[in-house]
Amino acid sequence: MDNRMYSEDAYQSNPEGDEPSADVTLDEVGLCKDQKFTLHYDFGDDWMFTITVSEIVEVQKDFKPRIVKANGNIQHYSDWDEFDYE
Repeated sequence: MDNRMYSEDAYQSNPEGDEPSADVTLDEVGLCKDQKFTLHYDFGDDWMFTITVSEIVEVQKDFKPRIVKANGNIQHYSDWDEFDYE
């Protein structure tokens, strides 16, 4: 959570089946506005993203996350077309 790859100050998940992939939620992490942290996704392909906390608000249970800014694109696997991303 200190915006450094492979830092000791990190959370890791190992998703299996329908179980949650992490034992901590974002509201428990203690994020601050303008804080940057790194997301390392799909370890086989090494997709790495820097995420900046733009604001912290309380949300309703039915809130749906959204991308507020994107830069670049990725080439995805051909079988991804079968999934509904909404």
